[in-house]
Amino acid sequence: MTCYDRRDLGLLLLRLGTGGALAAHGTQKLFGWFGGGGIEGTGQFMDSIGYAPGKVSAAAAGVAETGGGLLLALGLATPAAGAAAAGAMAGASAVHAPNGFFNQEGGFEYAASLGLTAAGLAVSGPGRLSLDHLLGHAADRQWMVPAALGVTAAVTAMAVGARGRRLRKAREGQQGTLFE
Repeated sequence: MTCYDRRDLGLLLLRLGTGGALAAHGTQKLFGWFGGGGIEGTGQFMDSIGYAPGKVSAAAAGVAETGGGLLLALGLATPAAGAAAAGAMAGASAVHAPNGFFNQEGGFEYAASLGLTAAGLAVSGPGRLSLDHLLGHAADRQWMVPAALGVTAAVTAMAVGARGRRLRKAREGQQGTLFE
């Protein structure tokens, strides 16, 4: 490789793999592709796990995953793409956290891995094998990294916090089993 180094190739592989997986999950939510529920089914699921209104939550998650994933794969607007995808995965991790870490037990391992990789790409940048590089990094400026991650963290904290409040309110007045 003359004009590209191993780092650029590694970043390309991370972007393609992570972005592709995120985009596939997002299209399940938005369009029902790959066995997904589409907006209607995903919206009902989102309502059932405390993300309300369900259809709005499904659309937001689907757009963040599909758009963030496609942009990451292309290496375009990498700070915003990585931040959006990381925010969606933080919301998914909150759902799976009660099941522990490991994916085979329903835990947050997979969502956290995708989210951390997306955040890492937002911070590191896309490398030279990217549209951001080709376009002179017009949508990949240094100041965009903390701005995108900060805004996404604030919005995600509000959404996850509101979900937690809804779930606590739904459990009010319910008494658990005293003896088994």
